[in-house]
Amino acid sequence: MNLSERISAFAKLGDALHSIEPGDKNVLIHNANNRNAWFTPQQCDLALKGICKFLVKDKLERWTRDYGMSANVKKVGVVMAGNIPLVGFHDLLCVLISGHHLAAKPSSQDTVLIRYAVEQLVNIEPQFQDYISFVERLNDVDAVIATGSDNTSRYFEYYFRNKPHVIRKNRTSVAVLHGDESDEQLVALGKDVFSYFGLGCRNVSKLIVPKDYDFRRMLGLWEVYSDVANNHKYVNNYDYNKSILLVNRAPHLDNGFLLLTENEGLVSPISVLYYATSADLKSDKIQCVVSADGVPFGKSQEPELTDYADNVDTLKFLTAL
Repeated sequence: MNLSERISAFAKLGDALHSIEPGDKNVLIHNANNRNAWFTPQQCDLALKGICKFLVKDKLERWTRDYGMSANVKKVGVVMAGNIPLVGFHDLLCVLISGHHLAAKPSSQDTVLIRYAVEQLVNIEPQFQDYISFVERLNDVDAVIATGSDNTSRYFEYYFRNKPHVIRKNRTSVAVLHGDESDEQLVALGKDVFSYFGLGCRNVSKLIVPKDYDFRRMLGLWEVYSDVANNHKYVNNYDYNKSILLVNRAPHLDNGFLLLTENEGLVSPISVLYYATSADLKSDKIQCVVSADGVPFGKSQEPELTDYADNVDTLKFLTAL
């Protein structure tokens, strides 16, 4: 397959994912939710729409235009995360669009949707059958892309030290508020906080606010996201974190489904949002900064093709192999 054929196949995949029959979609999402209780129908649908947004022919063509695609096919192992639905899809896309063979090791938490996407892709373009394999171990690969925690990244760094690799660690995102944000901007910010229950690296886990910032208006506007409390895993986290704050007598705000507390840390627990009046926005722990001058409010979990995880150009790495 040449690049044009690969782009055409992925564009058709976008159309297929966009137009899944309602009955088939319900079964697919039900199976994903049975595997992982965090993957609710709403969150799965959000992930599918996000992928369809960039699986468009002209976007794929613009994205790949400035990369020199090598004819030297390598076998690239990809260790996928499972924190949010289809989080490993972008790596899958990068490997296959660059013409390499994908040896995918999906997270046990996100096998249903990834395998479905691959099945649809192969149905669209059968030649991809020879370029995709699902594996348990990455013993026989030429390069590696692995996503995990700070702890597992040390293992990955050691184990794959002799192979070209991209190893990703824990990251999170922050939002910078100036105090003059509109109601619409604050409601949109809620999407950055609550989408995927805050489990993604692009989810806002900390606010940088002016001194003596009044949170009441924001918390009131965020009542539209109260349905997160319908998820038992989220509620368990909320109850646990609330008890910790109460036992420690830590000052906090509580709107019934979110706990807001001042903390110098960046990564807040699920159901908790940290805030501070300053932070190092150049920290290598920050994936993106939501603000009037940065990533627009409400758009942190709507990445484009060039919004690479850990800000490492995955396609550049792959085309240089």
